[in-house]
Amino acid sequence: MKREGESQGAEVGGGKKKSWVRRLYDWVLGWAEKPSGPSALAALSFAEASFFPIPPDPLLMALCLGAIKKSLRFAAIATVASVVGGIGGYLIGAGAWQALGGFFFEYVPGVTPERFQDIQAFYDRWDFLAIFMAGFTPFPYKVFTLSAGVFSINFPVFVLASVLSRGLRFYAEAGLLYWKGPSISRFIDKYFNLLAWLFVALIIAGFLALEFLL
Repeated sequence: MKREGESQGAEVGGGKKKSWVRRLYDWVLGWAEKPSGPSALAALSFAEASFFPIPPDPLLMALCLGAIKKSLRFAAIATVASVVGGIGGYLIGAGAWQALGGFFFEYVPGVTPERFQDIQAFYDRWDFLAIFMAGFTPFPYKVFTLSAGVFSINFPVFVLASVLSRGLRFYAEAGLLYWKGPSISRFIDKYFNLLAWLFVALIIAGFLALEFLL
C-alpha cells in the first residue's frame, strides 16, 4: 500500500538504481508509518537548536508527505521541541559556558569566539529581531540560542521570538504540504536530487550570510 501523498512515480528513472540520497529520503519517509517518527522529529528539532548541525526541516517534510493529514501535528512537535532545545541552549550559555564553551567552539559548526563577539553587537541593537531571524531563516539558530544565554538576553523576549519564528517556519512548511501535498510530492519525486543539493546550499548560504551581516 502506498503512503498517503506518495506519487505514483516512486520508481525513479524507469527502475534504475536509486542514489544513496534518494534511498535515504525513502528511509526517512518511512518513519511516518512508525511510532518512532514523531519522536525522531522531536529529538532532531531539540538537538539542532543547541548543537546538532542538520536542521529538522527535511524530516518534517518527509513525515508530512508520508501522512499529509498529520502535517500540522508534526509542525507542532517540531516547534515545541525546537523552542525547548533553544531554551536548553540559552541555559547552557547562561550557566555552563565557562565549562562547555571550549567544546562548542571546537566541535559545533558555526560556533566561534569571533562570531559570538559580532553577535553581541547585533543583540545590543536588535535583540528580538536577531533571534527571530535566526529562528526563521537558514541562519544557524544554535549560535543565537547559546550566545543569547552568554550575553544575558532578556529571557521572555528570547522565548517569544523563538516561538514565533520557529512556529512560523515549521507551520508554513507543513501547511503548504497539507494544502498541496500530492502535487508537491510528485514534484519532489521528480526533482529530488536537485532539491537536496539546493537545501544544502541554503544551509551554507545561511552561514555565509551570517558572516557577511556580522
